[in-house]
Amino acid sequence: MVGPQSEREEKVSLELTEEILQSMEIGMVFKDYGGRISSMDFHRPANYLVTASEDESIRLYDVSSATKKYGVDLVSFTSHPTTVIYSSKYKWDESLRLLSLHDNQYLRYFKGHHDRVVSLSLCSRNESFISGSLDRTVPLWDQCAERCQGLLRVQGRPAIAYHDQGLVFAIAFGGYIRMFDARKYEKGPFEIFSVGRDVSDANVVKFSNDGRLMLLTTTDGHIHVLDSFRGTLLSAYNVKPVSSNCTLDASFSPEGKFVISGSGDGRAYAWSVRSGKEVASWMMNSDPSIINWNWITADTEPPVINWAPGGLMFVTGSTELSFWVPDLSKLAAYVGRK
Repeated sequence: MVGPQSEREEKVSLELTEEILQSMEIGMVFKDYGGRISSMDFHRPANYLVTASEDESIRLYDVSSATKKYGVDLVSFTSHPTTVIYSSKYKWDESLRLLSLHDNQYLRYFKGHHDRVVSLSLCSRNESFISGSLDRTVPLWDQCAERCQGLLRVQGRPAIAYHDQGLVFAIAFGGYIRMFDARKYEKGPFEIFSVGRDVSDANVVKFSNDGRLMLLTTTDGHIHVLDSFRGTLLSAYNVKPVSSNCTLDASFSPEGKFVISGSGDGRAYAWSVRSGKEVASWMMNSDPSIINWNWITADTEPPVINWAPGGLMFVTGSTELSFWVPDLSKLAAYVGRK
């Protein structure tokens, strides 16, 4: 998508390093959004990207152009690359919907929430998924049934995520991450991990691709990285806090060596998991005339951010969708020094 096939293969063959991260710039940008992008998801086998935005559109990249639907907030792929589950952004409709992007047909509605859905995660093993809502519930769903198959009640805004193997899921709120066995969730968490004194609202919880690490972001601008087996806090990063109606997003790089995140100042940042230090930052503006990279953008909402599976590319979403790739001219100079 961002260049000839040989160019893509060359970039993927490089090992992700701090120098490569620091070289990354916008390779392609889509500016035709009529509102902020609220969610995005990659389909790993097909390498498709789906976005949801405030302009009431779901857009599938590398497959089709945008399709206008009802107001959309969160969106996630199912196992099929042209079928998604998404939540409504309207207060009068808290239902989740299974949508075929191939023919724009609704396949099923999932009803049960009584407030906005703020977190959504699908199981990789089967057709199950979980959702977390401001109504302080986490229902467990089957894509083949309209009603939930189980229900967990929480004491705060929940952030949820399935482990990649699909046997375990995490629910974060109130300064703790609770680990559940998906096969016997009704018995309660089998592990509870603390993130210290950070009791601000949980925003996002995610596992690394190999499942060994997990991260949690909170509204106070904290990103915590933990060992997902022992619960040991490995590192913590701080960005500008976000407002209660925003979500601080973050993502592991494919091999788990780096974390990228948004921030309440509208920028994106990258950190080394091993050293804990900041290694790069980017302004969310594709205008090449802006050359002062210390300038703080007036857009202070954090961007949605996600690393492309298995590649040297990450994607950010604000009022435009940007694909970030290494600058080959900078990399050529770097490789020549080695």
